[in-house]
Amino acid sequence: MELFRLKKPLSLMSKSKRFGILSVVVLILSVGLILTKGFNYGIDFAGGTLVQVKYEGKAPIDKVRKAISVDKNYEGASVTYFGSDEEIVIRTKMSSKALGEDISDKMTHLLQDTGKFEVRRVDMVGAKVGSELREKGLMSMLLAIIGILIYVSFRFEWRFAVASVMALIHDVTIAMGAVVLFGIEVNLDTLAALLTILGYSLNDTIIVFDRIREGIRTIKKPDLASIIDESVTQTLSRTTLTSLTTFFVVLTLFLFGGEIIRGFSFTLLVGIIVGTYSSIFVASPILMWLGFDVSNFREKEAEKLKREKEKEKMRAMYENGTI
Repeated sequence: MELFRLKKPLSLMSKSKRFGILSVVVLILSVGLILTKGFNYGIDFAGGTLVQVKYEGKAPIDKVRKAISVDKNYEGASVTYFGSDEEIVIRTKMSSKALGEDISDKMTHLLQDTGKFEVRRVDMVGAKVGSELREKGLMSMLLAIIGILIYVSFRFEWRFAVASVMALIHDVTIAMGAVVLFGIEVNLDTLAALLTILGYSLNDTIIVFDRIREGIRTIKKPDLASIIDESVTQTLSRTTLTSLTTFFVVLTLFLFGGEIIRGFSFTLLVGIIVGTYSSIFVASPILMWLGFDVSNFREKEAEKLKREKEKEKMRAMYENGTI
């Protein structure tokens, strides 16, 4: 199925420097945000206690703050609305000694004079566990990138692998910058979204690279830029269609999925946009800038084909009993 068909190749690589400058600027801004503002770690990574409370009617947030302030364990607690003005979330860095208490009962007791409500969720994570989750989350991303580098090196050539990994780092860094910019809470759901972006972006990049490799074999042009332009143009309909369908599904989750998965869906939305952009305007130009030699590649492919034909000939002679 094709969304559209272009008769002439788009001249994309002629504008690669402009897109490169744009990507570098956005990357620098993203890294700057991460280093200066920092992540808004959720309970999963920072440790502490989260209590979600739903009221019948508008939640009296000022009364809630006053009611919980009498308990030292909730000193400096953050009380915010959650999705609607009927639900609130109470976040606090509770001491490890308090983790053994029944938080639901204690919260019911503290808020008994604030109105009719229901404690819907209680999450507790120790500071040590949160630190371990952060370390393991970072390690999982590093291992995923290393695994991708090895996989693409075996399937293609090392320049393809380097280009794809640089595009993935580009995508994840910008997604993390957007998370910091909009104050999205970083938890296990957000980490899952970042790992999903790695897979999504890699899949898109591999399809583009596969068409470029095929184009090097079949398109009778000496320069890589022209081959990339023609190959990317051939995959543009498929890339656009895949990205749009995925984007609208995730957008639906973001708009109607509720506050719980908002961080996950927002991170994915950014990742889909940036991943689609990088497959065309980041990964492909990097392949060109790394000095990929078209004639050398064709010579290697011809040599490989010659060896395969010789093997087939030897096998046929052996089967016919002439060896």
